[in-house]
Amino acid sequence: MAEIQPQTAGPAKAGKRRAKKMSTRIDMTPMVDLAFLLLTFFMLTTTFAKPYAMDLQMPVKSDIRTPVSMKKAMTIILGKGHRVHYFFGLNAPEDKTVAVPELKTTTFSADGIRQVVLERQRQQAGLVVLIKPGEDSKYKDMVDILDEMNITQQKKYALVNITPDDLTLLKTAAL
Repeated sequence: MAEIQPQTAGPAKAGKRRAKKMSTRIDMTPMVDLAFLLLTFFMLTTTFAKPYAMDLQMPVKSDIRTPVSMKKAMTIILGKGHRVHYFFGLNAPEDKTVAVPELKTTTFSADGIRQVVLERQRQQAGLVVLIKPGEDSKYKDMVDILDEMNITQQKKYALVNITPDDLTLLKTAAL
């Protein structure tokens, strides 16, 4: 509330009479109360940024390994510099009847690994994708490849440790 306080007049002078000057004092308490009420209201009614989460269903831990057919397998190796290396089938150098897979390299762009997976899904029903993160790959690469599996609606994929045979294949392809 505003309050007017009269000021005492100075010594009386003969002649002109001046009007008394009044000083005002504004009480700030109601305005501060209103500011805190508004602040509290907006803090309680605001929705904060919701975290993004991907549903990932992990199988029950077991020592039983599920065999994967060579024809239905596609192996993706996450490499250095956000590169994606892939080949069709499994890398089995001990089996001399199977040819050494041809390693190809692409990126995470829409024209990259996404198109490769979609094309392979059209060619091979029941595709199983084996994802092998390399030592030089980043966590973002893993999230990106899982996003690609979600986008392409790939039903069967597995996160697998990279084998020494896969590392050898990477080194020979780099030469």
